[in-house]
Amino acid sequence: MAPALLALEDGSVYVGQAAGAVATRTGEVVFNTAMTGYQEVLTDPSYLGQIVVMTSPQIGNYGVVAEDNESVRSEVEGFVVRELSRVRSNWRSQKTLSEFLTEQGIPALTGVDTRALVRRLRLHGALRGTLSTEGLEAADLVARARSWPGLVGRDLVRKVTPCGNWQTGPTAAHPASATEQDRAAGPVVVIDCGVKWNILRQVARRGHQVVVVSASASADEILARRPTGVLVGNGPGDPEPLAGVIATLRDLLGRVPVFGICLGHQLLALALGASTYKLKFGHHGTNHPVRCLRSGRVSITSQNHGFAVDAQSLQAVGGIPTHVNLNDWTLEGFVHPQYKLMTVQYHPEAHPGPHDADDLFDAFTRLMAQADKPAGRHRRTALPISERSA
Repeated sequence: MAPALLALEDGSVYVGQAAGAVATRTGEVVFNTAMTGYQEVLTDPSYLGQIVVMTSPQIGNYGVVAEDNESVRSEVEGFVVRELSRVRSNWRSQKTLSEFLTEQGIPALTGVDTRALVRRLRLHGALRGTLSTEGLEAADLVARARSWPGLVGRDLVRKVTPCGNWQTGPTAAHPASATEQDRAAGPVVVIDCGVKWNILRQVARRGHQVVVVSASASADEILARRPTGVLVGNGPGDPEPLAGVIATLRDLLGRVPVFGICLGHQLLALALGASTYKLKFGHHGTNHPVRCLRSGRVSITSQNHGFAVDAQSLQAVGGIPTHVNLNDWTLEGFVHPQYKLMTVQYHPEAHPGPHDADDLFDAFTRLMAQADKPAGRHRRTALPISERSA
């Protein structure tokens, strides 16, 4: 295996062996604590602009299966592992992880001390870095990392949102779980800022027709479809530059039930007038404990975000926190008594798991079903999170 390098903006260099594509890519270096789900990580559009370091020591041992992808292609800038397995042991496997990385044009680095690298990122925060499998000099890679503009203030959603609209719905393979009484009459419109496919599957499984629209869609264009609800999902980067999506959500508030997931959670907070900030090294993994403030229940959640909503600013505009992260006490969800909305910062659709919070999609179905009830009852349903929900 040819040598490869990862150079960070602080001058530190990690030397290992090359895997995947022959390329040189620059991005924000973050670590992910998941032990499984590397294919879902690699195909999550939220990782646009980032080089991902996996903390689990061996990655790739069950190969890659096309139907497990979360998007049409990988947006990850680079991939770093302690050991890239050369053996794939899984009856569903169609190719090795190395083959997948090569096909997707992703350079990868293996054979490095990921414990030392992750410790540096935890101490100093996410750092800009350049990963090269082309044999370039370390000094040149450090200079490239230092010149990269970073994620703050950049609109990355425009690179992953679709050009046109499309739709899906419940299938025989995924029958609806909602009853005819609760089933929505109109579609659920999903604003695609880089949404993961399993979010669409979870909505469709509950009997809803799903219409996916570009992040550039206006409120009038969305309302013209007579939606029963609107969902704005995950996506990459800083939410504050997304002025168009924020304005659209502001126009939708109070007119239709809205569910925000991950980036959608942040965008809805901004639409209300709250503020967001960048986390030191973000939340990336499948083992984050989150407490529901209503029920006290703690769920293990899947997360992938580098920005968070400021809880004080949210409460100043009438938002009510519903969930909190037990690792660092950051805000993980909220509702607003004046509007029919609910949000979570994490991923209730988590694929391959954990599945502790997937009934939040049932809560969204109930919120949509209750939307036509008299206004006097609305305050009672402003917290549509069930006692079992995270």
